[in-house]
Amino acid sequence: MDNSLIEYWNTFGSYVPGLLYSCMIVMEIALLSIFLSWILGLFAALGKNSRLGVLRRPCEFYIWFMRGTPSLIHIFLIYFALPQFGLAFSPFVAGVIALSIGSGAYVAEVFRSGLSAIPRGQGESAQALGMGPVLTMRRIVLPQVVRIIVPSLTNEAINTLKNTSLLSTITVLELTLFTQMAIAATFRPFEFYIAAALLYLVMTTLLSQFANWHEKRYTLHI
Repeated sequence: MDNSLIEYWNTFGSYVPGLLYSCMIVMEIALLSIFLSWILGLFAALGKNSRLGVLRRPCEFYIWFMRGTPSLIHIFLIYFALPQFGLAFSPFVAGVIALSIGSGAYVAEVFRSGLSAIPRGQGESAQALGMGPVLTMRRIVLPQVVRIIVPSLTNEAINTLKNTSLLSTITVLELTLFTQMAIAATFRPFEFYIAAALLYLVMTTLLSQFANWHEKRYTLHI
């Protein structure tokens, strides 16, 4: 084998462990952000549907503001602006918070559309049988909503995973930042950007396949 080719593969191969480790950081941030965004989105959707203005208006403002502003601005606000008010976070924590609250606004609309698809008569029938609002929501409404919104939730989860690349701007050593560092050291942008793209593709595909498997499994158990 040509010596230049051996040298090339040795150079690229030395960065493979770092690329894989940075993928683990991406998945860790993404999974935490997705989980928190689902919780936040559910409460925001319920709040927006509330008849109480004290609950509805803040939720409407939150959804309106977060959906109308870029994710990168959310990251900068959390990491650079909040320390002026005494709230300082590490890059990792700031990234998770920013991605969670940003995605949560979209998840809220997904939940709200799912809730709107459930006939009101089902909830009224459950309450007529003696179920309280919480029990009705947990046993009657939410199981149907989840089945409806899984595809939309999956799309938003994939967007959240891809948005982890924005955290390179606040020095989170995820895949994009590690790729940029490798390119700066080797001057091989084509190879490393292609590798990063393929790794993102693998992660989003795995997330999508897991969601599809869970949707089929959930459908079989209801």
